Formats: sequence, structure tokens, C-alpha cells
Amino acid sequence: MDLAIPVAPQMLNERQAAHILAVSIAALRRWRREGRGPRFTRLERCIRYDMRAIESFLSDHSSGNKKAADSRSAAQMEVRDGHAALQS
Repeated sequence: MDLAIPVAPQMLNERQAAHILAVSIAALRRWRREGRGPRFTRLERCIRYDMRAIESFLSDHSSGNKKAADSRSAAQMEVRDGHAALQS
């Protein structure tokens, strides 16, 4: 008889998540306000990040991910175009 033991996700606090992502806690908070960044869970007043969500976020936004790279390039072009228009 095979008894599977459920494995609880590894939950990280803001400080731990920021350290893994190499960003500031303020950046994580800004990403949450803007609806960006890794998925998070709010437990009462505590914010927690599932390690799997952080891994997925990193995978989706790595430079090896063509969709993410194209998205960043398009955004950078918009910023440059807007800056050029302001200079004219």
C-alpha cells in the first residue's frame, strides 16, 4: 500500500523572496501594487511567496524566454520613442 504524504509548499516572506530575486522589498511591494511579479498569498496581514511561484516567475522572465525578451524590447522602444518625441 502506497501512502502518499502531502508536501506543503515552501512559503517565503518578503525579505526571503526579495533576496532570491535580488531586488529590494520595495520593488516587490511596487510589483504587487502594479499586478506584476511572482504570485503571492496574503495571510491576514502577512505576505508569503510560494517558492514554486518564484521559480516560475524567474523562468517566465529570463532572457532565454523569447516572449519575455520581446516584451521588454517593445517596452524599451516605446520609452526611447517617447523620449525622442520629448526632445523634438
